[in-house]
Amino acid sequence: MSLKLKALTKSLWVFHAACSPCNNCDIEILDVLTPRHDVERFGMVLVGSVRHADVLLVTGVPNYKNTERIKKIYSQTPKPCLVVAVGNCACGRVMFKDSYNSPAALDEIIPVDLYVPGCPPKPEAIIAGVVKLIKKVRGI
Repeated sequence: MSLKLKALTKSLWVFHAACSPCNNCDIEILDVLTPRHDVERFGMVLVGSVRHADVLLVTGVPNYKNTERIKKIYSQTPKPCLVVAVGNCACGRVMFKDSYNSPAALDEIIPVDLYVPGCPPKPEAIIAGVVKLIKKVRGI
């Protein structure tokens, strides 16, 4: 196991990228960070710069305006970078699948490591996703 992956097992620094969401997923992500759910007990910390992030948390539907931006954000993250798609829109575009403004799904733009479905996903589902991501990094 590389030194970077070994460090990821202790704490995950997360950068949140919003691809035109309806804000319900964003509210649930903020709810996960509150003391009630306290995802920091797993070492997950929200960071302000993508250059310090280990995990890229993406919500919303990629459209023509933000497709290039999400590629650029992903290219700026230190590798290996884990990508988590939160919400049905980021997971599969659901009702925006045949939309004129949605060129591709998120996993066709950047590689996605974990999907957390739901509209919006409950905080418990997001926490379960974080635990699965930590287990994936540890190789369990």
